[in-house]
Amino acid sequence: MAVVGASLAGWSAARALRAQGFDGRLVVIGDETHRPYDRPPLSKEFLSGRTAESELLLEADGEELGAEWLLGARAVGLDRTERAVRLADGRTVRADGFVVATGAAARTLGGGHGLDGVHVLRTLDDARALRADLARGGRLVVIGGGFIGAEVASTAHALGLEVTVVEAAPTPLAGPLGTAMGELVSALHADHGVRLLCGVGVEALTGRQGKVTAVLLADGRSLPADTVVVGVGARPCVEWLEGSGVALENGVRCDAAGATNIPGVVAVGDCAAWYDPAVGAHRRVEHWTGARERPTAAVTALLSGGAVTPEPPRPPYFWSDQYGVRIQFAGYAAGADRVTLEEGAADDRSFLAVYRQADRPVAVLGVNRTRPFMRWRRQLAADAVQRAGSR
Repeated sequence: MAVVGASLAGWSAARALRAQGFDGRLVVIGDETHRPYDRPPLSKEFLSGRTAESELLLEADGEELGAEWLLGARAVGLDRTERAVRLADGRTVRADGFVVATGAAARTLGGGHGLDGVHVLRTLDDARALRADLARGGRLVVIGGGFIGAEVASTAHALGLEVTVVEAAPTPLAGPLGTAMGELVSALHADHGVRLLCGVGVEALTGRQGKVTAVLLADGRSLPADTVVVGVGARPCVEWLEGSGVALENGVRCDAAGATNIPGVVAVGDCAAWYDPAVGAHRRVEHWTGARERPTAAVTALLSGGAVTPEPPRPPYFWSDQYGVRIQFAGYAAGADRVTLEEGAADDRSFLAVYRQADRPVAVLGVNRTRPFMRWRRQLAADAVQRAGSR
């Protein structure tokens, strides 16, 4: 078996292969030189200096998967006839089965990324470079008001930087949370003195002597900046599969268990667009929990050749820590026709909101309401299993 991708999803798939009885040759290929590590702390505890690199490692002390690790090796092609992965250095890895777990890469702006002080945040190396710049203090401009941008803004504010967040959409987080809840959650920036500019795009990044000095907005304003973080989403890393015959559609197109159209090939993690019966469409779930849980189902499908149908995955779940506030969400906001506050108060930044579609709960948002949120999350998962069983 060959696992292409050595971060959380790939590591979880390798563990699942061994846990489900596969005792043959196992090769894990990763384009980074690092052993598997945890990404969520990169924008928070690691960026602030509270977590060391050694604490990011996913593997437990003494854990041994009996795998061959090919790190710093980039996959450039998959030959389904030869059953082989081609690597950029000319090597070839042949296998009977493949787990595609190549993740996603941070999107960039059209220009300005040749300037020092301009960062994306996706990898450990990205976080190292950004942490060094934030340690110098000064003015930070975050382009993109999504969860990564908001977490970086929160961390930088705690470090004493002057922070401005620029969001092209009228409301940050409207995609994952809906407009009303997106407004409430993004109000955390103003609560802590972080400037939030919405509904305006970025025209260019300007610099002097190779160093960024300002962010020029589409409306003509110029924001002085010592450091810039670009957090405008991610694209699935699937270009290496072009021409392989593997179906691609905003990622690797999979069924509800992670199997692709090519026998013996499954996909997991941020690059995988699984079919979701709850919404009747293929979706990429770019969250830690999906990368941790879904490989078990995909490996079951891979080892059984599709003869065993795994349980449907639980509704997507993610969390974010901003300004000392824990934000948790599960389900699908896009399917809701109304949202109601069930507990707490929005002004206190401590509440629980339930999203409903025709009176059926489809999502839940908790802001500093961990215990009631987890009860609702379990209920959503149970409902999903029940609906799948009734089909």
